[in-house]
Amino acid sequence: MILSVFVSKAAWGSDGKSSDCPLLLQHSFTQLNSSKQLDMCGLFKGKVLLIVNTASQCGFTPQYKQLEALHQAYSSRGFAVIGFPSNDFRQDRGSEADTAKVCYLDYGVTFPMAGRTAVTGSQANPVFKQLAAESGVEPNWNFFKYLIDRKGNVVAVFASRTQPTDALLTGQLEQLLR
Repeated sequence: MILSVFVSKAAWGSDGKSSDCPLLLQHSFTQLNSSKQLDMCGLFKGKVLLIVNTASQCGFTPQYKQLEALHQAYSSRGFAVIGFPSNDFRQDRGSEADTAKVCYLDYGVTFPMAGRTAVTGSQANPVFKQLAAESGVEPNWNFFKYLIDRKGNVVAVFASRTQPTDALLTGQLEQLLR
């Protein structure tokens, strides 16, 4: 099983950058099915985020379409979706290449996707550990969603059954984008 590599900039010491970015964004991750490192501060500082743990063999997998629709509709206004594939709930069992096929080819995902990683418990990646600590809730299934404001704070969590285009979610998103 391939796990994505996460690097915490805070652990690197003071290079002047980490203090400029919210704690949640002081990490980088490997892009899905790639060796490319994505710097969260560089890519997402000052943006509203929807961070989602995903799986390619789940009943909620069709939510990729709505996540992509949100990405297309709001990215020009300072919004980003970030997907974190995980096999924590045993529904992303293939290779990273298989997961990438589902995301990129089957659903046309263009928003950033991390390499497969743990999102729950002691093995959770640093981003999800922080999300759980700040919100008091860790994902209890695939397609659990965290809405993050421009300052890097968790402002809402949404269960798997909440569709990405649900009025409650998009209403809160619209407020944050004002």
